[in-house]
Amino acid sequence: MSFDRRTRIEQMRSADRARDRRNRVLVIGVSALAVAGLVTFGTYTILDKSDASASSMSGDSKAAKGSDQKDGDDLSSGPIEGEKSWDAKKLGRNHVEEDVKYPMKPPVGGDHNPVWMNCDGEVYEKAIPDVNAVHALEHGSVWVTYTDDAPASDVDKLAGRVSKTPYSLMSPYKDQAGAIMLTAWGKQLTVDGADDPRVAQFFAHYVQGPQTPEPGAACTGGLDAP
Repeated sequence: MSFDRRTRIEQMRSADRARDRRNRVLVIGVSALAVAGLVTFGTYTILDKSDASASSMSGDSKAAKGSDQKDGDDLSSGPIEGEKSWDAKKLGRNHVEEDVKYPMKPPVGGDHNPVWMNCDGEVYEKAIPDVNAVHALEHGSVWVTYTDDAPASDVDKLAGRVSKTPYSLMSPYKDQAGAIMLTAWGKQLTVDGADDPRVAQFFAHYVQGPQTPEPGAACTGGLDAP
């Protein structure tokens, strides 16, 4: 074999090796692109599902607020027409064993019995003691009261709302000024009926609202129906 022939053979082998290297590089590059594409697609799919799940949870959360609140509404903000307010700092909060003469009916706060009225959505068919109900207000409850002048249909609707709302209670109240009244600590409102939109506003504002002297305190384990 001549020197020139050996040289040509070596050149051919070198070209083959170079071509093999190029092919390997090309295969690796294509594989890398494919993997990157799969990762991107998988990430997009996960994010897309995550967004859908978040959207679904948001919808569930809105539904949990009930039919009172529509998109764009915030019932817990803004003034409530006709609402009366008292200076919370001037309302006593002492625990007393005797009866208390309150300056308003129903009372919106003041000294009260050490035992609260159960207020975990309780609907009482008979009048309850003021001194125990005031303690429930201190814990952040809304107290719905009504007289014999309130239509039975309104009483039933309000009872349905209260029974589904922790930190609320309802009872008849003989000597109050309006047929239907809503009371929280330092707050009170007379409404026209169960469908009055201010009912939903009052609940949104004051069930465990910012007026609550003892937020998170128990509404069970107190005094039950008298």
